[in-house]
Amino acid sequence: MEVYLDHAASTPMLAEVLDAMLPWMTDHYGNATGMHRMARDARKAIDDAREQIAVAMGMSAGGVVFCGSGTEAANLAVFGVHDAQIAAAMSAGTPRPEVWVSAIEHHAVLNAGVQRGATVISVDEFGRVDAQKLRADLRQARDEGRHVGLVSVMLSNNEIGTIQDIVQIARAVHGTFPGSIVHTDSVNAFPWLDVAALCSEVDVITASAHKVGGPKGVGVLGARDNVRLTAQIVGGGQERERRSGTQNTAGIVGAGVAFAATVSSRSEYIDRVTSLRNTLGDYIIDNCTGATETVPRAMKTASNLHLTFDGVEGESLLLLCDAAGVYASAGSSCASGALEPSHVLEAVGTSTDRIRSALRVSLGVATTQAEVEYAGQAVVAAVQRAKAFRPRSHSA
Repeated sequence: MEVYLDHAASTPMLAEVLDAMLPWMTDHYGNATGMHRMARDARKAIDDAREQIAVAMGMSAGGVVFCGSGTEAANLAVFGVHDAQIAAAMSAGTPRPEVWVSAIEHHAVLNAGVQRGATVISVDEFGRVDAQKLRADLRQARDEGRHVGLVSVMLSNNEIGTIQDIVQIARAVHGTFPGSIVHTDSVNAFPWLDVAALCSEVDVITASAHKVGGPKGVGVLGARDNVRLTAQIVGGGQERERRSGTQNTAGIVGAGVAFAATVSSRSEYIDRVTSLRNTLGDYIIDNCTGATETVPRAMKTASNLHLTFDGVEGESLLLLCDAAGVYASAGSSCASGALEPSHVLEAVGTSTDRIRSALRVSLGVATTQAEVEYAGQAVVAAVQRAKAFRPRSHSA
């Protein structure tokens, strides 16, 4: 039996998504920037998808920008906003705007922020940003004559599942620096949370189609009317000159269908997936001495099960699970294949040994009871074998 439990890395494409994409890969191959009928048809299809995603994000259609990936969308959110703010500050003779990012951001945001000299916002032991502390830190920066122009905090974490109180975070930022921009990476939140409602006070939202049953290679940025972006890819002036490059019509059409399907069916599968996740987590914890959940379930998304184990090496555990046909991960699956220490677990204060033993299991909308039962037994057996074969140190 094969059980895919790495939905936080990527999801299987929905059948209706593939059906919607196929005509745009075969019969309707015109470039959306042309003037002839095929081009006009492609442009309309892209605009229809833009409307679908705008509804899902709670944005206006004009604020939706299609990119080549969630990483590119996140980069555009950081670099594009910051560049526009720098230009405005230079023109007005005001302080250079600062970028602040949380310590557990995806590297697409974190590394972009670091390149701009970002202040890193600390988190508690469960990965939560304290909105009151953030407000106090922002006020101190303001009193020192500094200007914080962009704050980025992800809605839910891709490794440990922590959900942020993004409304209070946005209010802390806007209340201290009116006109500043709040960005949230909602890539892993979209299947499980009502992004449009939760992010109603956020200025920029980024997402990725392949996390919601859509195709890989389509990222989305949604921006409010007050947001100014400096394009990071220039050339043909597509996407209202915010992201140049020939649009991937088929992928964009598929993304629109995927986001719309997620919004319409989300409430139907949340309780079932939560129950399956809890069943799996309880079974593993009950049968593995020294197994610990990183974040309480009430604080995280429905699909996430993140565990650490006493006396287990994560790489061995993953290989044993893989051999049993259970596909999970150690953390973020967007980095290289090397198992590097998780910056997320370091930020929440997890010990080095625990970091090395981490296992992230992420369920999907199609996960079944039979798959959960099989996976639970396979993970327990893998943990027991990993402990048995772990090299032991010998005294002289």
